[in-house]
Amino acid sequence: MNTDFHRIRRLPPYVFEGVNKVKARLRGQGVDIIDFGMGNPDMPTPQHIVDKMIETARDPKAGRYSASKGIIGLRRAMAGYYDRRFGVKLNPDTEVIATLGSKEGFANLANALTAPGDVIICPNPAYPIHAFGFIMAGGVIRHVPALSPEEYLSGIGRAVRHSAPPPSVMILSYPSNPTAQWVDLDFYKDAIQLAKRHDMLVISDIAYSEIYFDDNPPPSVLQAPGAKDIAVEVNSLSKTYAMAGWRVGMVVGNERICAALARVKSYLDYGAYTPIQVAAAAAMNGPQDCVDEIRAIYKSRRDVLVKSMKQAGWDIPAPPASMFAWAPIPEKFRDVGSMEFARMLVEEAGVAVAPGLGFGEYGEGYVRIGLVENEQRVRQAARNVKKFLGNADEILGRAHNALAAQ
Repeated sequence: MNTDFHRIRRLPPYVFEGVNKVKARLRGQGVDIIDFGMGNPDMPTPQHIVDKMIETARDPKAGRYSASKGIIGLRRAMAGYYDRRFGVKLNPDTEVIATLGSKEGFANLANALTAPGDVIICPNPAYPIHAFGFIMAGGVIRHVPALSPEEYLSGIGRAVRHSAPPPSVMILSYPSNPTAQWVDLDFYKDAIQLAKRHDMLVISDIAYSEIYFDDNPPPSVLQAPGAKDIAVEVNSLSKTYAMAGWRVGMVVGNERICAALARVKSYLDYGAYTPIQVAAAAAMNGPQDCVDEIRAIYKSRRDVLVKSMKQAGWDIPAPPASMFAWAPIPEKFRDVGSMEFARMLVEEAGVAVAPGLGFGEYGEGYVRIGLVENEQRVRQAARNVKKFLGNADEILGRAHNALAAQ
């Protein structure tokens, strides 16, 4: 039997696997790993949300099948959120789809929109599902460098001119995972005009819309004039309400695209467990002070990370948004690359980060640091990093000798 499956062949080995193996080995030896590698919120889900889920779960009917595009109460709550937060009016029946997290929504959008060989404009570096969701659906990715929003937007025109067939979808993602950059409404206006000029649809990932650190909250692409003609937005409750494991997201915007997604989902799932959907609606309709508290925790951790690492000898730019810092590799380790640097850092300092190469070729030279450890642990990590950088010559020498001996 041939087990060399076509779609699996299109997926490279998991880039983070090498670092994960080192983490697992060290933890098995009893080493304390300060793990900034995965964007997994560590604070508890607010109690009123948990209470609503428990209350609903006690209903004898709660265990029945739900609705693949989400119960109407949740879709109304999502539409209400967009109205309050962005001033965007949505029809909860036709322009809102509840998803099993933003990742599932994005992947099934790719299946709904993509014919074999379709060309997709994708930022690089980017969250892996942005490219691989479409790759698994049979699409072809046209990577555009995106170390800044301006670089990405200016590169799309060149990519369109040199793509055959012409691209059918353009992906946006701000605040960005991994680079933590965000954009203003003028950027979205320009992006929508560009997409319309080249007959492209737009998918915007805004999963970090509520994790920002100045007075101006990130906008939605749907605020741009004419955006709903061609665009949908993927959003999530995971980071906003510390509900990552609950798997509640949404796709909102263009009615035709939402209908295509709804049809795909109708064949694949029956929606999330109903009590989870009811609790998610309670999260969006209820008091929002918990969102401010979660945002303040990330901001405090960001400030401690940037200050303590600078004192340790590692200059990390302060991210304006998201739950990540996008950090250039320290000068002495630049030549070894992000994969080897991440391996050395966890091996020698007990500090785990995500190598930038895992987010695309243009992520090389950087690592992503998740704000997922408390301030005391962040300071401990900085102390470990200071020793690591102080021993850089010895560490690099050992690595060189080990390589020469192979």
